[in-house]
Amino acid sequence: MKFFIISLYSFLLAVLITACSHPSNKETADGKFILTDTMLNRISIDTALTRPVMNELRFSGKITPEDNKMANIFPIVAGYVTKLNVSLGDYVKKGQVMAVIRSTDVADFEKQRRDAETDLVVAKKNLKAAQELNESKLNTDRDVAAAQKEVESSEAELNRVKEVFNIYHVNKGSYYNVVAPISGFITDKKINPDMQLPAGLSESIFTIAQIDEVFVTANVYETDIARLQLNMPAEVELLSYPGKKFSGKIDKILNVLDPDTKTLKIRIRLPNPGYALKPEMAATVFIRYEDGQHLPAIPAEAVVFDKSKNYLMIFHRKDSIETRAVEPLKTTAGNTYVLAGLLPGEKVIVKNALLVYDALND
Repeated sequence: MKFFIISLYSFLLAVLITACSHPSNKETADGKFILTDTMLNRISIDTALTRPVMNELRFSGKITPEDNKMANIFPIVAGYVTKLNVSLGDYVKKGQVMAVIRSTDVADFEKQRRDAETDLVVAKKNLKAAQELNESKLNTDRDVAAAQKEVESSEAELNRVKEVFNIYHVNKGSYYNVVAPISGFITDKKINPDMQLPAGLSESIFTIAQIDEVFVTANVYETDIARLQLNMPAEVELLSYPGKKFSGKIDKILNVLDPDTKTLKIRIRLPNPGYALKPEMAATVFIRYEDGQHLPAIPAEAVVFDKSKNYLMIFHRKDSIETRAVEPLKTTAGNTYVLAGLLPGEKVIVKNALLVYDALND
């Protein structure tokens, strides 16, 4: 038993001495730092390149439909809503009946139609009688012309009434159909079943918007107006889709300041094939432009901040890594522009730079 314990102790001591005499990931036997193959697989290396320094403007905004692809529907008659076929947010097709209104105004249209039809029948009978009398030399050509003119007037009045029925989608009887003038989504609805609509209502009862393309409308302060131009690329982030970026261009710069906020509105057009972007979604707009300088640029992830200084891990070889203090100018869109301490073409550790920094400087 004693021999077994002594043998086990000797084995553990030998393992400990072996582990201490062969460093696994930091230093060689002479104390020099070296990256192991395992550590090399965990890092990434990038080359500093001279690039134009980009400035970034940030604006708040929201998703809005395109003005030319919206339709406000107003009731042309007063009455009661007898049927409502749609809800807020529904997709409707052009010509679809969204609501039905029962109205005495529609009944009056129907009376006009019947009167016009009756007048036309009477006018045609009078014309036939005038023509027969004219053949018998019992009246003059002027009488026939007058009867013909009466027929034409009656036909014109009937066509007018029919056109009113077609334009306003009036049914026979006392019912009026509220029909979608375009295909799109219902973005506003102000009526409900059994609701009474007063005469002369000035508010729209439905708003339909086509959102296959949308705008991001953003507010720009006066100090930033001079930096913007049409067709400048823009990047949009939405609260609804964190981490996802949408790319577009400045489509329009409105030339009127809001008197309350003292801001100018710009619009960025975005495609919306899957209708993921919905009106009124909150958005943040990023617009970047060159400021005229050219400096070495590296990914922002490569910069290590420690003891109130910024450092880069300069990679020469796996056994030659330098910790170097640098002076960054700014970071824009994930790139850091270095004002001093870095030359173009030098290689820097990007991914897991902090781990290498800690291992080298502990």
